[in-house]
Amino acid sequence: VQLVESGGGLVQAGGSLRLSCAASISVFSINAMAWYRQAPEKQRELVATITSGGSTNYADAVKGRFTISRDNAKNTVYLQMNSLKPEDTAVYYCKVDSVVGNYWGKGTLVTVSS
Repeated sequence: VQLVESGGGLVQAGGSLRLSCAASISVFSINAMAWYRQAPEKQRELVATITSGGSTNYADAVKGRFTISRDNAKNTVYLQMNSLKPEDTAVYYCKVDSVVGNYWGKGTLVTVSS
């Protein structure tokens, strides 16, 4: 199973980015998809999750600014990030929880300048 993330980059504070993660696994095998992030010298933390039924959950730090969504036809999960802050700077990782195991992407770097 491969997870291919894209969409990271450098953006000014207040700007927006959209991350994508395409999974090479049947959508019928997926229980949930999620985005995590890891800032320098910090532990990896959960950002947002979306279940196979479409239920979403967000970390308090991103509520109201980030939106997670998925396109089942493309086996892809997205993270729309608005009103970005310098403290959002991190490597963002996609994770898939499936009936055949849990998988991580390699990460995409998001840098927010002040």
